[in-house]
Amino acid sequence: MMTIKVCIGSACHLKGSYNVINSLQQMSEEYGVTEEVEIDAIFCLGCCTEAVSVKIDNGSVQGVSPATVRNFFITKVLPKVNMCHKVP
Repeated sequence: MMTIKVCIGSACHLKGSYNVINSLQQMSEEYGVTEEVEIDAIFCLGCCTEAVSVKIDNGSVQGVSPATVRNFFITKVLPKVNMCHKVP
């Protein structure tokens, strides 16, 4: 299972973190990966200037906005989820 952590601290909240969370949840349903993707709210990932800060598993923190969340999901989340589904 992949875990996506979305900061809901002050800077990220002001930049639309709840919209990002809602969009990620909707896209997980849309692409049928709700069983493979867990979306968690977290306070401060330490990258306030990157707001909205999002972290996949133990990877690096990336800035995502409500306007870029779909591209983030398609380019960063789906490829990793699809790798988990590959049969050797």
